[in-house]
Amino acid sequence: MMSGPARHAHTAALGGPAVPPRLGIDRILHPRSVAVFGASEDAGKFGGRIMHFLIRHRFDGDIYPINPNRASILERKAYASIADVPAAPDVAIVAVPVSRMRETVEGAAAAGVGCCVIITTGFAEADEAGLDLQAALVEVSARTGMRIVGPNCMGFIVPHHRMALCSSVVLNTDSLGDGSIGMISQSGALMVSEFDRARTAGIGLRYGVSVGNQSDLELCDFLEFMVDEPQTKAICLYIEGLLDGARFRRAAARCRQLGKPLIVLKTGRTAAGVVAAKSHTASLAGSWEVFEAICRDEGIVIARDPDDMMRTAHVLASFNGRRPGHRVGVLSSSGGGASIASDRVTEIGLELAPLTEATFDALGTMLLAPQARNPVDLGGRKVPADVEIAGTATATLFADPTVDIGVAFLMSMPFYQKRCLLIADAVRDCGKPVLIVCTPGAAADPARQALRERGFVVYEDFEQALRVLALVAEHDRMRQQPRTVPVRPADLPPPDKAGTLPGGAMGERAVKQLLAAYGVPVARETIVRTPEACADAAAAIGFPVVLKAVSPDIVHKSDAGAVRVGLADAAAVVEAARQMLATIAERQPGARVDGFSVQEQVRGEAEVIVGIRGDAQFGPVVMLGLGGIAVEILGDVALVPAPVAAADVGAMIARLRTAPLFHGARGRPPLDTDAISQAVERISWLAADFGARLVDLEVNPLIVKAAGAGVVAVDGRATLA
Repeated sequence: MMSGPARHAHTAALGGPAVPPRLGIDRILHPRSVAVFGASEDAGKFGGRIMHFLIRHRFDGDIYPINPNRASILERKAYASIADVPAAPDVAIVAVPVSRMRETVEGAAAAGVGCCVIITTGFAEADEAGLDLQAALVEVSARTGMRIVGPNCMGFIVPHHRMALCSSVVLNTDSLGDGSIGMISQSGALMVSEFDRARTAGIGLRYGVSVGNQSDLELCDFLEFMVDEPQTKAICLYIEGLLDGARFRRAAARCRQLGKPLIVLKTGRTAAGVVAAKSHTASLAGSWEVFEAICRDEGIVIARDPDDMMRTAHVLASFNGRRPGHRVGVLSSSGGGASIASDRVTEIGLELAPLTEATFDALGTMLLAPQARNPVDLGGRKVPADVEIAGTATATLFADPTVDIGVAFLMSMPFYQKRCLLIADAVRDCGKPVLIVCTPGAAADPARQALRERGFVVYEDFEQALRVLALVAEHDRMRQQPRTVPVRPADLPPPDKAGTLPGGAMGERAVKQLLAAYGVPVARETIVRTPEACADAAAAIGFPVVLKAVSPDIVHKSDAGAVRVGLADAAAVVEAARQMLATIAERQPGARVDGFSVQEQVRGEAEVIVGIRGDAQFGPVVMLGLGGIAVEILGDVALVPAPVAAADVGAMIARLRTAPLFHGARGRPPLDTDAISQAVERISWLAADFGARLVDLEVNPLIVKAAGAGVVAVDGRATLA
């Protein structure tokens, strides 16, 4: 049999070396053979633990220990180098020192290894030298076709394949478990920790994958595979940074199309690390807000805790498509628990199920009337204490047609374990997702163990159960919301207009001309050079007018004293222009003033801001909120990726805390939300047409009139790359 380079010497049809076919993700996660570099019998070493775990969990493929100092390891023939292995391994796992990594990877590629999983740290995450070394490994991959996972990763855990290709001590267990949840993590420690916690709780994983530095194979490679694999019922991701935002969106859209839940935990929620920018759009639409908008658009659930992520995936995988709604039924073993549940279920935005009279009557044969309502309190007994009602009451409550999802909130009570099991049996028979919460301390451990042995995931914290319920409800609401495919309005200018404009800052006049070309109403204006010329321009437009300084150096005109409104005659206009020059010189010395813009004064019921921010990961996103200084004070904006259909702008407005003001509040007329929607749609197509050239754009304010009266853009700025 060929060995070493001979196995790798494929030849292109026209002569010369050819890159061999790359190993697919399916084969990488289900290898027929594995080579372990640094293999050892010492379980205190990386290679030793990997060998022990492969054998202990009965991996049934070929195992090739690589160790030049041993003839055999754990009764497996050892090989001095990868070139000596009798057949090219599908996967090799490598934990050699950084100084030996390049030669090791070169040797693996030459031997025909399909994929190298590199555990070793000290690469791009460390310093410039490490970055250069990582680049060298990528070059080997690109040249030879051998895939690389990592470096700086923890490998894979594939329970159904009986493969623990990982060195973590959490694998020192008799069983890897099995399940239908795929987990992909940029943190190896988080992956193995969550694998262990999930297995302990009774949640089985189908895959646990650590991608590390994503030098070659990245998160989306494994995500795309799991999306299309029928046996994977839900997917969990821990993300620190995406390499390809568009690819991630496509995979998420595929998840949504197939009805497969995708739950994400991502770092970077706070403002730290977000680069400040001049416009409101850039500062308010930071990278986290953009990611959140993308997730909302694609139906991705965002969790804030890894356990919440995993438990939400478990509920969704177990009961996917079997929740008609999110009305909650609560069973409690105490009045205190029932009272807490009443408040907290409502506070997180869910509804307590209004039980039918038939259910109330049936529960009323066992419980006092106040305790027979939802939440149901088993402590309010009507029947004698020696009559066991726990199972019957549970079955009655969760069989009610108004109950979609439930919580059994079990605090201390007599015969705790017995009644927990009666309740659990009734829960299993109801066919609905019901989370079982056992709140006592060590006294409840026997009951928890008994419940887990029956296949139940036990919650020790009522708040966690509520968080999971809220995430399940959020998933369903997003997935059930109809999606409107944006259709380009027929009267827009050609999409290639973006290429004809020069780069740099665009002033108000240029932005308004661009908006007008896209069908957005703009205020009439005249540009003049001197204060005296302002009077004639104002008379031609008609009083009252608005006066603004024209300056490439002034971003926020009100701060610099560069805007005056309500000027009612020619003398007032001239005086305002002269004062404006003096104020600008005082507040913003050095700012260049090229002239004045005399504009019609547009009156309306509210000011709205519409902004665009070009995001490096996901492209342009649209921002909407109340405008003027309100956006600075409240920071209340909604974001969606561009383009957006006018029909979906109403959902953006609904997410605003100030949404009641759009629909009329305290006697104020409702705003023309249809006109807002049309303007936002057109501006979003402008953003889509300009693509990466549009760094940011801000229309602030867009004056909004009462319903049916329209909108007018009266100010704007933009930056083109």
